[in-house]
Amino acid sequence: MKKYPVVSKDYEAAVEKCKKKLRGLIAEKNCAPIMLRLAWHSAGTYDVKTKTGGPFGTIRNHQELAHGANNGLDIAVRLLEPIKQQFPALTYADFYQLAGVVAVEVTGGPEIPFHPGRPDKNESPPEGRLPDATKGTDHLREVFGHMGLNDKDIVALSGGHTLGRCHKERSGFEGAWTSNPLIFDNSYFKELLSGEKEGLIQLPSDKALLEDPIFRSYVEKYAADEDAFFQDYAEAHMKLSELGFADAE
Repeated sequence: MKKYPVVSKDYEAAVEKCKKKLRGLIAEKNCAPIMLRLAWHSAGTYDVKTKTGGPFGTIRNHQELAHGANNGLDIAVRLLEPIKQQFPALTYADFYQLAGVVAVEVTGGPEIPFHPGRPDKNESPPEGRLPDATKGTDHLREVFGHMGLNDKDIVALSGGHTLGRCHKERSGFEGAWTSNPLIFDNSYFKELLSGEKEGLIQLPSDKALLEDPIFRSYVEKYAADEDAFFQDYAEAHMKLSELGFADAE
């Protein structure tokens, strides 16, 4: 069992108030996809061997925002800053991960347990630790393996692509994965299995999930059973959002 840091009652109350403000912002601006991406890209730089990177607020640094994989995330940081100013006691580390949890919740996804207490760190990790959408199964296992995540986590987290779309100026790709990119459901997996359609996108890293028998078995399971997807997604998202957190006490 992970032993989480103890935070004060005032801090817990600030988290709950902040959640409400985040719900309002995300609903008003329809910005759930970019908030989820910010939380993921903040956490996904963790390296289990060196215990560096991870969800400790460094993504607010200009040099990290300038990493190729983070194109456009300066928009999310800018949108969030007025709310952060209302909650000076919260760490950026907690705040950005809370935004990711709320983004999933307000779009109809599973409730993800949130444990506060992440400290802010100052040093950004080196570039090149996040997944490359143009690559396949070996790359996915290597990148997520550095984070300490397994095959089930990889496929469940890929289902987060049910939200949002690719923008050519940010990633080189254009289009949404599903017909309702502001609804969190299992349609990513259904679309993946049904093949390419005009107007929707499937990246090489998405198609790779069908080529590997282990990955494919999870794709088929989640396409058939949304509850199973939600359960595994919530678990994988929590793991991602807490990478290195137990070591950060």
